Amino acid sequence: MCLARVLVPHKTMFLWPCFARWAGEKAQLFISSSFSVLGRPRGASKTQRRSAVRRGGSGEEHEMAAACLLGPGSQLLALFFRLFGGYQGTVRSRAQSVVPNIDNGIVTFLPLEQTHEGKYKVKICNVYQIRLQHIQDKEWSISILLSSPENYISDGILYPKTTWLGSELLSKLAKWSTEIMKREFKSTLSLISVARYSKIYQDLKEKYKRIVKVWPEVTNPEKFVYEDVAIAAYLLILWEDERAERGLSEKQSFMDLGCGNGLLVHILSNEGHSGKGIDVRRRKIWDMYGPQTYLEENVVSPNNLYPDVDWLIGNHSDELTPWIPVIAARSSYSCRYFLLPCCFFDFHGKYNRRQSKKTQYREYIDFVTEVGLVCGFKVEEDCLRIPSTKRVCLIGKSRTYPAIQDAALDDQRAHYINSRQSFNKTASDKKDRLYQVDSFLTAGHTTALIGDEEVLQNTNVENVLMSGFLPRGKEQMRNCTALPKDFVDKVVLKVVQLLLSESKESPPGNTTTWNRGESLTLGEIAEHLDKKTLKTLKNEYGGLQTLLRNNHQVFEVLNGKVHIRDWREWKPPKKNKRNEHVKQRFPSRAFKTRLCWFYMHHPQGCPLTSEFCHYAHGAEELKPSLTVPKMNHVKQ
Repeated sequence: MCLARVLVPHKTMFLWPCFARWAGEKAQLFISSSFSVLGRPRGASKTQRRSAVRRGGSGEEHEMAAACLLGPGSQLLALFFRLFGGYQGTVRSRAQSVVPNIDNGIVTFLPLEQTHEGKYKVKICNVYQIRLQHIQDKEWSISILLSSPENYISDGILYPKTTWLGSELLSKLAKWSTEIMKREFKSTLSLISVARYSKIYQDLKEKYKRIVKVWPEVTNPEKFVYEDVAIAAYLLILWEDERAERGLSEKQSFMDLGCGNGLLVHILSNEGHSGKGIDVRRRKIWDMYGPQTYLEENVVSPNNLYPDVDWLIGNHSDELTPWIPVIAARSSYSCRYFLLPCCFFDFHGKYNRRQSKKTQYREYIDFVTEVGLVCGFKVEEDCLRIPSTKRVCLIGKSRTYPAIQDAALDDQRAHYINSRQSFNKTASDKKDRLYQVDSFLTAGHTTALIGDEEVLQNTNVENVLMSGFLPRGKEQMRNCTALPKDFVDKVVLKVVQLLLSESKESPPGNTTTWNRGESLTLGEIAEHLDKKTLKTLKNEYGGLQTLLRNNHQVFEVLNGKVHIRDWREWKPPKKNKRNEHVKQRFPSRAFKTRLCWFYMHHPQGCPLTSEFCHYAHGAEELKPSLTVPKMNHVKQ
């Protein structure tokens, strides 16, 4: 029985190309099975399915699902998914699923209830459909049909009220379908095949998921590992398409500037692309990758050129971000680049906003795009599918000028960089300079951009590039971990003596009342340290507090007060579903690999017996420290 019907005007005809865009390659991804949960294909990962439900259908999963399920007029149902997706999932052992009929433009919603045996059965009285029909010419209609209106049961959560479905939902779908929505950024994965991306991403995720379990950094392993897996999947498809277009057989080489943890370099190298990563600071995880992953601890400057590299990568490359198109253009005429901008940097410092009508992120993306255009690249923009708010990438694959004009463009780049530096110095005083840089993009005015010939001849491009640029130097570890061991041991012993002196000593031979001393504030402890010690600690991040927290075996620092740790009270941390990456204090591989401080230094020894203490009671109990095994590499 038809509950309600709404006619949609001719403006909705723009939905046909919408379907044509998705139907070919993306339909395979979302209708690979005949029965799938709304907006959550069976092939999707658990995290993807969960995030689709949590966002209430506002993400692109539902839009893409609707486009694939419904065919012509798919955006109408994509809007329905946005509005109605929040009701998806299991509510008190109930779930709702969807069965598509692409040819007829019908989606049937099947409410499921769980039986005592753990199986699901369809709640027949609450089955309903949304149907899209082509009436004539440019006229469409949307209808909602109920299988049994008189028996329909509404709970306002999983099963919406029939009055809402008929009077509000349809009219809103019709209204929204005629509105042309302006997007600030391009659609996700607009430059590559989504079906191929999904397959390669799942393959890479399965292949490299073990890194999450052995992640030695303090950062969230799931976020960083799966983000780099997604970027790698995108690049592998992008490069595969490029080889097909250019008729190349050899895989592209690359250089990752500001590679960070180096995982992207590791994955691309392991997948057959020769490359290297450079960063100012070495990471612990670098030692886990093995000899096939080339990573270098070094400073990158704009004058570093890479003539033998096919692609430069800037993945959250901070102050190097605007320089990477410049470096790529100057390295060789055939060098290309991939940029994923994050923090907002100009050539000579922080980026200064110029247009309040745009978001800061959109304005910065436009600036970095402008840099690529000035450098002579055809810049393409895409949006990645990664767990980050900064998902827009910029790609420079080809040039806008012949190779013979490369020298002239080099001068143009230098003048553009100079103009940015002078703009940043005088932006607050001269508003008329706001549009100075935009003139660089005017076609047919190359000579006007550069200036007279005499100026060009006197321009030293390398000096211009280096002028005002402050490359990030080699980072020094200032978290008290690089302090001399004798210094740290002296401070630890001094603090323990202070805490013990504040309490009454336990009677000799009394093993039941182990003395853990009193608590003191950080300020009270600092008063007892000499000036030289305080000066050394002041140069470290966090100072005394960081040093004491680093010595976790000995101290607890809570609410600004320092206590001697009593390991009899220690309990294994409970698993946190949201932070499963948080490491346990004592993984099995670290058991008995260090001497027990209390056994060696406390007047009463360790409060635990050797059997229960995680640390060694004497040198005879020490075990060799186990290292994380190297990654296995695929043979090419």
